Amino acid sequence: MTDLEALQAKFNCLSDLLDEQARRIWAATEARAIGWGGVSLVAQATGLSRVTIHAGLKELADGRAETTRPLLRNRQLRRAGGGRKPLTHHHPGLAAELERLVAPTTCGDPMSPLRWTCKSTSQLAEALSTKARSISPRTVASLLQGMEYSLQGNYKTKEGASHPDRDSQFQYISRRTRLFQARGQPVISVDTKKKELVGSFKNGGREWRPKGTPERVNTHDFKNKKLGKAIPYGVYDLAANAGWVNVGRDHDTPAFAVASIREWWQRMGRRAYPKATQLLVTADCGGSNGYRPRLWKTELQRLATETGLEISVCHFPPGTSKWNKIEHRMFCHITENWRARPLVSHEVVVNLIGDTTTKTGLRIRAKLDQRSYPKGIKITNQEMARLCLKQASFHGEWNYTFLPARPS
Repeated sequence: MTDLEALQAKFNCLSDLLDEQARRIWAATEARAIGWGGVSLVAQATGLSRVTIHAGLKELADGRAETTRPLLRNRQLRRAGGGRKPLTHHHPGLAAELERLVAPTTCGDPMSPLRWTCKSTSQLAEALSTKARSISPRTVASLLQGMEYSLQGNYKTKEGASHPDRDSQFQYISRRTRLFQARGQPVISVDTKKKELVGSFKNGGREWRPKGTPERVNTHDFKNKKLGKAIPYGVYDLAANAGWVNVGRDHDTPAFAVASIREWWQRMGRRAYPKATQLLVTADCGGSNGYRPRLWKTELQRLATETGLEISVCHFPPGTSKWNKIEHRMFCHITENWRARPLVSHEVVVNLIGDTTTKTGLRIRAKLDQRSYPKGIKITNQEMARLCLKQASFHGEWNYTFLPARPS
């Protein structure tokens, strides 16, 4: 048993039998018996402050310690009402003044001294201190806890202004999805996952490792020009609970998005749906698969002509991308699988994605796409006019279908 453990055992046996003064004298006696470092050791073992132990040492040195009297449990040493009064006793309006400073309404008050600063306990103490009173940050923290305040962060609940037809578009997507699935036609959800820097960089999360051996990564997250970044574009099959991820290295363009859908169809889709004649794609309203890019539509037309499928697209309304199925049915599990793993190469990214599974049977396949996808490709009005595009009567800009083009 170490000296620290021995002191802790002694204190646990005696603490209930000793009053305040006797506890102080006992701790000082033990510290003096130990010698150099005794005060620190006794303070660590008992939880008493160093000031208390030094006070006991001074009493022993002056001969003022009452060592001969009997030890009485819970003996009253101070008269009722003794001790220093709290600060609020001398300044009754202190709590109300503090509450005015930390109240949410003060953030827009031009006369508030803390309008443009973080309301930390040190800054609140400085604002409350005057020539007549001095307040410490610890006192401010105690007052705030007594007023039922706590440290809190931001909470995402405000979604901003929503489109007036948001709910109607959700219902339209739901009806179209049920209709396609009832006919045995494939329905997929597509999106680009967050771009990841490739290299020895810190990745969020924690995993079990031998104690004291964390994964060593770079201090700064500066892009490695040789390795670049990974751009995972995902395709999630709602009915089969299976996904395809095309990991790109160049740019996230509409051509890259449609190339990823083409890869899914060739490697997974046509095997799962050999009799399919239609395909429903649900996508976000913006990005490489948004409803505005002309290249997205011309590439989908090309895919429809190649496969012979009628490709229908339904976009989620602006600001509602988190309702896209791929976000909470596939991407979240990929992030969970590679937590705390540095993505040191594109091969590591592909393997970690491909090994992602869930108890509900999610299967994901992944492939590295080495092709280049240049940005800034312009589509003319004549090219748009040649599209076999059929827009729905309800929000045709969000809901449309590409028919396979006939040979000229």
